[in-house]
Amino acid sequence: MKARILILSLALIPALMTQVAAQSTGKDLYDANCKKCHGVLGTPPKALKAKFPKLAAFDAAFIAKHSVDSIVTILTKGKGEDMKSLKGTLSPAEMKSVAEYVKELATRPRAAGE
Repeated sequence: MKARILILSLALIPALMTQVAAQSTGKDLYDANCKKCHGVLGTPPKALKAKFPKLAAFDAAFIAKHSVDSIVTILTKGKGEDMKSLKGTLSPAEMKSVAEYVKELATRPRAAGE
């Protein structure tokens, strides 16, 4: 009986680790693919915002208008001429992880003027 429980437990470990890894990669994926334009906390750097005025800030107004699914759609299809699709770069699960992280950014404290 103990052997069966051990085998069952060992069989579940990879599935649990995959789930934990998927949940913990949103920030890493954001940092690698989004941070350069959208900033550490979802606020684009001033120089980029001046060059690309339509560049979205992930603030409360953005988050109120966008669900996780709509953010995944933007990541999949791109937006306008400036934001290219990440379809070939990120898997659907990774895009969802990034979208969930983007939603979290609106809840983070920001410096005055951000």
